[in-house]
Amino acid sequence: MVEDLESGVRHDADRHRYELDADGGVAVAEYHERAGSRIFTHTEVPRQSEGRGVGSKLINAALDDTKRAGLKIVPACSFVVAFVQRHPEYRTP
Repeated sequence: MVEDLESGVRHDADRHRYELDADGGVAVAEYHERAGSRIFTHTEVPRQSEGRGVGSKLINAALDDTKRAGLKIVPACSFVVAFVQRHPEYRTP
């Protein structure tokens, strides 16, 4: 099932990922769920869209959706780790 979120981001729960159309393809943020947590394992942005805020837009929507779902955010890929460090509102104890 694919759910449309804000800013053009889609949540494809069946594939365990968030998607955003971008120049050169689709940006994705993949995750796994375990014990009330959503563990973000991989983020990829098409080369043509790098440095344009596409990844930040994608992760912002994904983390907002995760918070709304009442799940703990666990950053396990370097992009999400850096994003959470810059945005403390997504840190969970």
